[in-house]
Amino acid sequence: MGRATAPPPPPHAATAPPPYRPPAATPAGPGTHRATPPIPVKILVAGGFGVGKTTTVGSISEIAPLTTEAEMTTAGIGVDDPGQRSGKTTTTVAMDFGCVTIDRSLKLYLFGTPGQTRFGFMWDDLARGALGALVVVDSARLDDCYPAVDFFERAGLPFVVGVNAFDGRLAHDLSAIRWALAIGEHVPLVQFDARDRLSVRDALLVVLDRALDRATREKRA
Repeated sequence: MGRATAPPPPPHAATAPPPYRPPAATPAGPGTHRATPPIPVKILVAGGFGVGKTTTVGSISEIAPLTTEAEMTTAGIGVDDPGQRSGKTTTTVAMDFGCVTIDRSLKLYLFGTPGQTRFGFMWDDLARGALGALVVVDSARLDDCYPAVDFFERAGLPFVVGVNAFDGRLAHDLSAIRWALAIGEHVPLVQFDARDRLSVRDALLVVLDRALDRATREKRA
């Protein structure tokens, strides 16, 4: 009797595949272009209580917007006034967040501020790193937007005043609103509809243009 050996494999038997090895990375040639991520730009959407900041962010954001909405209760009666025309039942207690890609080189990150005075301490943190702001205004309640205008003037942050056209109309024309807010001609004043994506886009492009203009002037200086 000889030494026992394994029987030969049957004809046409399947053999085990070789172990997987990832392909070796090939160096990029001189003509190869790698896609670069878009430049992030932080923009604030600010204003008084119930002027349409959350709606503005939600209308333009390409992702499901992050909101911190809480139900308004009877404790807020006499403190939080959304206006007679508003059916508002919730309020932002921290911030709103959304983003929109302008093109392959630029992406806007939108931070909506809370409108109540008691949450004003958060504005300094939200404004850190921002390049510009859209101050949303209700033309029927101009006094609610004074704190936002004052904040950005003191901070030296470029801003645009966007008058939200509730029901498609304004309580005052733009020239009267500019006079009432006491803002100079260097501050853009535009009319937009917070519910319309294209209208919000146009307002944000004005903010972006103002921020880029300031950055260019500072670079030259």
